[in-house]
Amino acid sequence: MTPRQRRTYLILGGVIAIGIATFFVLRAFNENLVFFYTPSQIVAKEAPVNKNFRIGGMVLVDSVKRAPGGLQVSFVVTDTVQSVPVEYSGILPDLFKEGKGVVAQGKLNEKGVFMASQVLAKHDENYMPPEAKSALESAKNSQEKLSKSTLMDGK
Repeated sequence: MTPRQRRTYLILGGVIAIGIATFFVLRAFNENLVFFYTPSQIVAKEAPVNKNFRIGGMVLVDSVKRAPGGLQVSFVVTDTVQSVPVEYSGILPDLFKEGKGVVAQGKLNEKGVFMASQVLAKHDENYMPPEAKSALESAKNSQEKLSKSTLMDGK
């Protein structure tokens, strides 16, 4: 084998090794990537079914239902425009309350119920995840625009 052929094979082997390593890194990144959706986006069918993602918003008042003697909890997450039912099996965070911000991670089933594997509650009075805060603000703004247009049409 000539030095030129040896160098060509070495370069080709290096490129193949880098390509394989890049493939595995991107694959791992894609599997661990978790998107955030609001209840309005989920109702509009923008969220994937049976794929892991996060939902954020406020826990609807009087929506928390606990199974007697178990860890099963169901509640509704809302962005003040749309609502999505959530089911969770486990211990909820101490700061989880009705009317407060929440982010849940899990999968949406075919029935439109979000099956949470993890529930996160805000950790102080002023904090809310940026995605949830902007989603609630945009939902509130769209609701205000809708009510203004309804009032204008009624005149």
